[in-house]
Amino acid sequence: MSRPTHHREMTFRESTDMMFDRAAAHLDVSDGLKHKIKVCNSVYTVRFGVRLRGDIHTFTGYRAVHSEHVEPVKGGIRYAMSVNQDEVEALAALMTYKCALVTVPFGGSKGGLTLNPREWDEDELERITRRFTYELAKRDLIHPSQNVPAPDMGTGEREMAWMADAYNRLHPTDIDARACVTGKPLHAGGIAGRVEATGRGVQFALHEFFRHPEDLRDANLEGELEGKSVIVQGLGNVGYHAAKFLSEEDGAKIVAVAEFDGAIVDENGIDIEGLKTWINTNGGVKGYPHGRWVEDSAAVLEMPCDILIPAAVEGSINSGNAARIEAKMIIEAANGPITANADTILREKGVFIIPDMYANAGGVTVSYFEWVKNLSHIRFGRMQRREEEKRNRMLLAELESITGKKFSDAFRLRFERGADELDLVRSGLDDTMRTAYGNMRTAWREKDGIEDLRTAAYYVALQDVATSYRSLGL
Repeated sequence: MSRPTHHREMTFRESTDMMFDRAAAHLDVSDGLKHKIKVCNSVYTVRFGVRLRGDIHTFTGYRAVHSEHVEPVKGGIRYAMSVNQDEVEALAALMTYKCALVTVPFGGSKGGLTLNPREWDEDELERITRRFTYELAKRDLIHPSQNVPAPDMGTGEREMAWMADAYNRLHPTDIDARACVTGKPLHAGGIAGRVEATGRGVQFALHEFFRHPEDLRDANLEGELEGKSVIVQGLGNVGYHAAKFLSEEDGAKIVAVAEFDGAIVDENGIDIEGLKTWINTNGGVKGYPHGRWVEDSAAVLEMPCDILIPAAVEGSINSGNAARIEAKMIIEAANGPITANADTILREKGVFIIPDMYANAGGVTVSYFEWVKNLSHIRFGRMQRREEEKRNRMLLAELESITGKKFSDAFRLRFERGADELDLVRSGLDDTMRTAYGNMRTAWREKDGIEDLRTAAYYVALQDVATSYRSLGL
C-alpha cells in the first residue's frame, strides 16, 4: 500500500514569493524587472543593549526595506518572539504590494523586535522602544520622508508615541517630526479612526463584496450581511473592530471567537463588547458566562459558517487543517493567515477567499491620511465643516419654505451636521476599498488565466510597481 505524500509547509516568505510568481507570470515585463520587484532591497539587523533589572539585556531588531520605487517606505513594527529576518522581508514585500493595490504612495517596509512584550513592564518597554528608535533613526530607517513605521502585532498607540517623541528629541528643529510614525494617539498627532482602521477596512471590503451578486454566487452565498454566521480568530484590535462593526452595524451573527486560551461559541450570536470587556478584565475568554467555552480554539476554525475571519497570526490555516475548513468564504484580516499550500487546498474545495493584501489594507490607508495630516499641520474638516453646516441649514430652510412642511428635529440634526475628521477618514477609507476591489475584480473577471482574487490582487499591484520602475528608467 502506498504511503500518503506529505508536503513541507512553506514559510511565510516562500508563500509570498510563490504567490508573486503566480501573478507575475501574467505580466508583460522582463524577467529582470520581475526579479527586481520581487527581491527585498535591504535589511538592517541591530543588536543593542539596555540596562534593565540590574543587568544588560541585549535585543535583536530588524527593519526591512523591500521597495523604494516611491518614498517614504511604510510598514509596521511588531514585538514578538517570532520576529526574524525572513518574516520581516515577507511582510515588507506584502506592504509594497498592498500600498500599490490601494494606491497609497508608499514603498514597502517592515520591522520588529524579537521579544515578548508581556515579559516587560511599561517603563522597561519604553526604554527598549526609545533605544530601538535611536538605532533606526541614526540610519534614516525612521524618518518622515524616508521610512515611516506604524503599529503591528505587540505594539500600538503607546509605542508609536514613544517612537515619535524619541525621534523628535533627536531632530528638535524638524517641523515635520510627527510624521515619522503613524498610529499615534490623537494628542500626539494621530488621526481619528486610526485604531479602528484595519477592522473597519475588513467591514468595507465585505460591503463591496456583497454588492456583487455574481461574486456572492461564487461563494455560495446570497442576500446581505445581515444574519450571516461569522467566526473570528483573534479578538485583538483588528478582530475586535471587525466583529463589532459587522455585528452591531450590519446585523451579522458572530457565532464563535477563538483566542489563545480557547474559544467561545454561541450559535445565537456573541456580544462582542461584553466578551472584549471580559478578556480585558480576566486575560482570556475562559470563564466567560455567555456561550460555550471550547478548549481547542483551532478546532473552532473548522466549524461550518458563512464567513471566517482569521485575525491573528500568519499560517493559522495551513495544509494540516485546510481540508477541514467548512466556511463558505474567508476574509484575511491578518497578514498571511493562509499558507500557500492551504490556499491551493481551499480553492480546490471551492472556499472563496478575500486576500490579506486587500482585506487588511485599512490600516495603511488611514496611516497615509495621518501622515498627510501631520505634513499639512491641520486636522481634516477644520476648514470646511462649519461652512457645510451653514449651507445645509440654508437648504433645509428653503425646502421648508417651499413645501410648507417641517423636518423632524432628528432628521435636521443628522442633515445639518458637517463632516468631522472621523467622517472624512471613514469616507476616504470606504472609497479606497471600493476602488481597489473594483480594480482587483476587473483583473479577476477579465484577465485570462487569473482565477482568484489573490492572484488578481498581486497582478494589479505588480502592474503598478512595474510602471513606477519603468518611469525611473528600469
